[in-house]
Amino acid sequence: MRHINFALALLTAAVLSACGGSEPGNQELKTKFSSQVSFGDSLSDVGTYNVGKVKEIGGGKFTINGDNTAKNPALTGKNWTEYMAAQFGLPAPCPAQTGLDGDASKGFSVPVVNNNACLSYAQGGARVTNPVGPGNKLTGDPIGQLTVPVATQVANHLARNGGKFKGDEVVLMIGGGNDALAMLGQLSATATATAKAEGNKVFATSLTGQLAAGATNPAAAAQAIGGAIMAESQRTGSTQQTIVGAAVYAAATQPGNQTVGQESVYLPMVAKAQAAAETEGAKAGAAYAAEQGPKMIAAMGVAGDEMAALAKTQVVGKGANFVVVNNLPDLGHAPSSTAKGVPQALVIAMVDKFNAQLRAGLAGEAKILHVDLYAISHDQITNPAPYGLSETKIAACADNALGHTSLGCNGSNTIAGDVSRYMFADGVHPTPFENSLIAKYVAEQMIIKGWL
Repeated sequence: MRHINFALALLTAAVLSACGGSEPGNQELKTKFSSQVSFGDSLSDVGTYNVGKVKEIGGGKFTINGDNTAKNPALTGKNWTEYMAAQFGLPAPCPAQTGLDGDASKGFSVPVVNNNACLSYAQGGARVTNPVGPGNKLTGDPIGQLTVPVATQVANHLARNGGKFKGDEVVLMIGGGNDALAMLGQLSATATATAKAEGNKVFATSLTGQLAAGATNPAAAAQAIGGAIMAESQRTGSTQQTIVGAAVYAAATQPGNQTVGQESVYLPMVAKAQAAAETEGAKAGAAYAAEQGPKMIAAMGVAGDEMAALAKTQVVGKGANFVVVNNLPDLGHAPSSTAKGVPQALVIAMVDKFNAQLRAGLAGEAKILHVDLYAISHDQITNPAPYGLSETKIAACADNALGHTSLGCNGSNTIAGDVSRYMFADGVHPTPFENSLIAKYVAEQMIIKGWL
């Protein structure tokens, strides 16, 4: 792959000398940007949720938070947009909006504040156009992330600035990842519910038939057992154990069926019913997932189209001249997608569809630089050594007060050992070191484009 020869030292030198020559003191960039405006999701969020309980526990961004450079120089706590701003000689980006709309009793309800002097609109959980992304309170998440979609982020910026861009700012855009994560989360929840419902049905049918078989009148016995199972299942607080108890009691009271009340008789029947339930439940869940997969891939294509249209009509179309649009990185081989039970092939197909539509939609627009993060991230995962990465399969962050998310990760709750050059902070988000590699790669592409 062409990125395999990516040399960090040479790239750094190229960035420093871009269009300014190599003479000492002559390091001016080809383009002097007046400001950096960023739209997107958690990959670009510089602190929307760095308030309340999140701030209290040392979180705030979706990486290994905090300045831990005393521990290791790579642990800066920065994301790629912060590195980019430094490269451009611009002030550190700050969040255009902060707040949380979650559970007040847990410290997750903090008034929303709009920071008009800040130009980083990206928010963790943001989708392209849908306002309900991962972490939003409407998903049941107690944190209550705001998840203002990318389309609304752009609209908010335009509303603040007379409906247009100045033309001398650099605009950074990335989105679509949360569209995939939201759909995959819903798929998992519904497939699990479908599997459970089918499993319960199969369990009841199998157990009823077995328990009734030895009765003088199996049909009458089955009716009584089935009624007992249904009644107990509908009772608040019932468990599989209580349901089995009700079924066995009903079966043992049927004429000629007293011996079924003995554990040595009914326990093997329960085990057989459980095995059948697991098998058929899994089939039902898999069938549901297979049915939904093509719809989800198509939906990601729509999101890619929307992202491209947004960049062209609402960013370039409103006066921006330097727009960097990153495609989705290789989420299909991130730790979250290689975990047991995750439909990895579907994740890969969803990312591929989004990226294909995004690329097609942006084609031909000279004021947009399309950056192929997928290609570079895929190469990093499979060939980490040339990039200085020490680990690409395991997340650097251990569980924290917020769960598995790197939003609550900092230098005190990473896993044991040196994680400074890990690729992933959590299942999907990059470490500060990986963020620095992303920034350098984007800078390289801007050099090739002639913008730096």
